[in-house]
Amino acid sequence: MRLVLAEDQFLLREGLTRLLELNEFEIVAAVGTGPELTRALAEHEPDIALVDIRMPPTHTDEGLRAVLDARRRRPGQPSLLLSQYVDQLYARELLADGEGGVGYLLKDRVFNSSQFIEALHQVAAGGTVMDPDVVSRMMSHNSQDQQISRLTDREREVLGYMAEGRSNAAVAAGLVITEKAVAKHINNILAKLDLPPSKDDNRRVMAVLTYLNRV
Repeated sequence: MRLVLAEDQFLLREGLTRLLELNEFEIVAAVGTGPELTRALAEHEPDIALVDIRMPPTHTDEGLRAVLDARRRRPGQPSLLLSQYVDQLYARELLADGEGGVGYLLKDRVFNSSQFIEALHQVAAGGTVMDPDVVSRMMSHNSQDQQISRLTDREREVLGYMAEGRSNAAVAAGLVITEKAVAKHINNILAKLDLPPSKDDNRRVMAVLTYLNRV
C-alpha cells in the first residue's frame, strides 16, 4: 500500500517509517512541512496519507489544510490525521465533504501497533476512524439534531463505537451484548438515519458521517 507520511519531528518520522515498512506499507514520500506535503500528495496520489495536523511553517493546521486541498482535487483521498489535541473544528472540516476515507487519532491514545495499522487499513478502504474523545465531544454537540434524536441511548452507543472504527464483534464486547444484537441496532440506526440499501454507498460509513457531520 502506497503511503505519504507527514511528520515534522525527525525521530518520530523515522520511527513511523520503520513501523509502516515492517507492515508492508510503501513510503512514497516522508516529509516535514505543509508545503512539502501538498506537493507529495499531488505528485504521488497515495493509497493513504498519514499526516500530523500541526506542521511547519506556522505549526497550526498546515497538515489538515494540505489534506483538505488534496481531497478537493481527488475526492475521497484516504487520510489519517494525528494530533495531540481534540479540536472539533478540525474534525468537522475533515468530515465535511462526506466522502469517507478519513481518520482523526490522538497521538497519546494510540496504544499498540496493531490498533494503529488496523486504523490505517480501515481508512484506506474508505472507512471512518475517530478517536473516542473526538467522537464523544461531537456526539454531545450533535444530540439535538432531529434525525439523531430518533436514536435510542443504546443506538447512540453503538454508533459511537462505529465511529471509532470498531467491528461488530468489538462493539458487542464493549457493550457486553451479542453480535446479533449489535446487527439489529445497526439496522435500526440505518433506518432512522434514512439510509436505504445501496450498491454504491457503504451505509455504515454514511451513518457515521451523517452523525458526526451534524452541526
